[in-house]
Amino acid sequence: MSGLQLVIGNKNYSSWSMRPWLAMTQAGIKFQEVFVQLDTPKFLREIRKHSGAARVPVLHHGDLTIWDSLAILEYVADVYPAKNLWPKNRNARAQARSACAEMHAGFQALRNACPMNLRRPARAVPMNDAIKNDIARIETIWRACRKHYGKGGPFLFGKFSNADAMYAPAVTRFETYAIPVAKDTRCYMDAILSLPSFKTWKDAALKETWVIPDDEVD
Repeated sequence: MSGLQLVIGNKNYSSWSMRPWLAMTQAGIKFQEVFVQLDTPKFLREIRKHSGAARVPVLHHGDLTIWDSLAILEYVADVYPAKNLWPKNRNARAQARSACAEMHAGFQALRNACPMNLRRPARAVPMNDAIKNDIARIETIWRACRKHYGKGGPFLFGKFSNADAMYAPAVTRFETYAIPVAKDTRCYMDAILSLPSFKTWKDAALKETWVIPDDEVD
């Protein structure tokens, strides 16, 4: 199976782009990368060539177009079942999908206060109760997944899965904004940050020169 084309935004800032890119790269799925620079006058014109939703990421597979990170992750898992991008166990798979759906829809306080910015030196920002609640909830999700399903490896469900791809941007936020975390959270973060696929993404992000002022919180 071939012919996958993934349209992404800036690697320094685009957390949504990173999710399917990380999952597909870590799983060894070949795809063509297409870059559309965010926050420029021509962005909407360029991205609408790929999707009417006018957002990244977008996956093209032949004549088929899939937009939205989670939908892309679901599609790739269907097309490449041998890659086990969802846990094999039905209960674990249900929990993984629940965790992904919560990340997809929630944690707006953390997103707004701590945008993904891989170039930013690690330092703290003021945290209100809403942000602290988001952080606590993420740590609770990670701890529960690891406790019940994480015996086969260092990731949320043991082996790397779509759930880890969905939560990887949260890991970078915790790191970038020097957020204090529990020891087990730190161990999980280190597992994500040590992934070859993540290192490749970050290395490329650090070479980017474009700046999006809204994502430079200080």
